[in-house]
Amino acid sequence: MKSVALLLSVAASLAAASAIAVEHEAHVRADASITLPRSAASNCNPHKQKDNWGNAVEKDRKRITIRASKNDRDDISDEFLSGIKRANNGGLLHLEKDKTYVIGKKLDLSFLKDVYVKIDGELKFTDNITYWQANNFFYSFQNSITFWVWGGRDIKIYGSGTINGNGQAWWDGFAGHEILDPNNAYYRPILFLTDNATNVEVRGIHMKDSPCWNNFFVRSKNVIFDDVYISAVSTNASSLPKNTDGFDSFNVDGLTVTNTRVNVGDDCFSPKPNTTNILVQNLWCNGTHGVSMGSIGQYAGVKDIISNALLQNITLLNGQNGARLKAWAGADVGYGYISNITYRDIHVENTDNPIVLDQCYFNVNQTECAAHPSRVNITDVRFINVHGTSSGKNGRVVADLTCSPGATCTGIYLQDINITSPAGSPPEIVCDGIQGGIGVPCVSASEA
Repeated sequence: MKSVALLLSVAASLAAASAIAVEHEAHVRADASITLPRSAASNCNPHKQKDNWGNAVEKDRKRITIRASKNDRDDISDEFLSGIKRANNGGLLHLEKDKTYVIGKKLDLSFLKDVYVKIDGELKFTDNITYWQANNFFYSFQNSITFWVWGGRDIKIYGSGTINGNGQAWWDGFAGHEILDPNNAYYRPILFLTDNATNVEVRGIHMKDSPCWNNFFVRSKNVIFDDVYISAVSTNASSLPKNTDGFDSFNVDGLTVTNTRVNVGDDCFSPKPNTTNILVQNLWCNGTHGVSMGSIGQYAGVKDIISNALLQNITLLNGQNGARLKAWAGADVGYGYISNITYRDIHVENTDNPIVLDQCYFNVNQTECAAHPSRVNITDVRFINVHGTSSGKNGRVVADLTCSPGATCTGIYLQDINITSPAGSPPEIVCDGIQGGIGVPCVSASEA
């Protein structure tokens, strides 16, 4: 097995930064305040505390506050932008407890350097669908849009408060649509997006009711989430949250998620193409589509990879999938590989597919997958100490590892698998097209 140190290695280089224009600087309102740190006069003190990036800690930063919103129509976007500009280069913007800050305009925050944003109150986006569908930041990957873009380096967002996507109106309007339908033009904003960012740390906050994905990291490096709660709960049974993934990424080196709870209607954690050096520990997922690698291989002629991931001490409850690898097949798709992935100490309960290798991802029929199989190779993947119960939806099958005939699947290894099914015993593990043994007894799909 490759050393865990490899998970922390640095990739060669990131893709070129996106050309997002920076907004003209706004003036700080008269009712904004700036508080200098107590230690402002002791800058030469060699014993000052430093954060993980060598910058000043909270107590040694100038603190900036802005006015709160008076109601849900009181947009303070301009104040937020001017406040974060004043906090940039060594300061702290504080959104205070028991106050709500309404954002109703798109915000370009791609210019940041050494800034703290402490959210103890609620930062809430408007649900003005007409405005946001016409005014947003657009990414061609799966036609993604977002309210705002965070970029730069050394960005810390933390506190006891909430970032609220106000998603109910979006879910209601999206009912019956599919995000990957090429004819879909109902785009919903992602709650938090980084682009061309290095050293991003998010701690302690609640991410609530995102219209679409909660997090999307693009062309970024060293992104850390710790002690975060992500939820999406609908008040309308006919329009449940959809595509509200916890974590997605594209061209990212270094992604760490620890001590986090996710309660959404889609993937709990699902890095997308060209994500490397992944660490997930102490993750709790309820009602999700699992902890996935991918999907990758979606776009014609494009090479995608995911490599070097350790995912351990994960609980997956009441979901569609547990530990999953997913890749596209079809006439006009790409190719690539998923390599050096370890799932360890995984607990599943009432999960349809506790362990699954899906190389016929999304709404592609079996005939199409057979005629144009996936060309994403799967190598060196380990499932160690996976235990609990399936839902019984797939009978006694608790793991389905079916490799595409167009790909190579080798080094797939299972150890200490103890998953039962309410459909009966003994539980079955399906393995088709895998080169070499997988470490446990398995049967073909036709025998299952």
